[in-house]
Amino acid sequence: MSHSADEQFSFLRSLIQGRSFCDTTIRFLESLLVSKDVKSLIEVRSRLTHLLRTESLSIIRSIAAKSVREKLLVLEFFVRAFALVGDQQSCLALRYEALVMRELKSSSCQWLRVLPVEWLRFVEDAMRNGFHAVAAKACENALSCLGNNDDQRPGRDMISKNLKSIISEITRLRNCAITSAASRSVQVQTAEYLKRKITERQKSDLHYKEKRCLASTSFRNGIKRQNRRKLNEHQSLLQISDESDGRHLNLR
Repeated sequence: MSHSADEQFSFLRSLIQGRSFCDTTIRFLESLLVSKDVKSLIEVRSRLTHLLRTESLSIIRSIAAKSVREKLLVLEFFVRAFALVGDQQSCLALRYEALVMRELKSSSCQWLRVLPVEWLRFVEDAMRNGFHAVAAKACENALSCLGNNDDQRPGRDMISKNLKSIISEITRLRNCAITSAASRSVQVQTAEYLKRKITERQKSDLHYKEKRCLASTSFRNGIKRQNRRKLNEHQSLLQISDESDGRHLNLR
């Protein structure tokens, strides 16, 4: 990373720490993502993701006592920022936090109420990105909130019909999410089991090879000892034969 790039990242950090949560900061973030090649783009995205995660955690903790409006502005900024760098996990997490916060405060502030279609879009995005457990949890929360929605009161037939359609779709997605999450859990458990069995098999094969190697070595050493013994015996017989021949010659 060049010195100029370091300065740009430092400037972005100063904007965030200075609470400059506006379109200007978002546009500057976009400018950092303009890259000439894939390798440098991946590096920039990774670095930006780390920076945003670190700063967002620090700032969200620091605004705990702030108003709901201020909290939502901060969450909205980081949702947009994480979406730009492609960090869908962080983006969805903050979107969900914002939706839940709005629902909790909507009883006293009607403008905070989460529209049914907002819940539906969030669930669809969570499912699309493979976060099935998050989607299932969001569905439960959405169905609980929508079940108490005033739009279902008599006289709102058209809205009520639309709401029922959304509730039906969220219910369907919830069932899909639960099934997918359970399937994923089974897949993970199966993968871990297979990995464990492969490791055990490799250890067993290694132990068997070591034993076989030791046995083979012992066998070869035994043959060598036997051959040396036979050679010694043969040499001894030759020596005895030579000595016997020598005595016979002397007697003559």
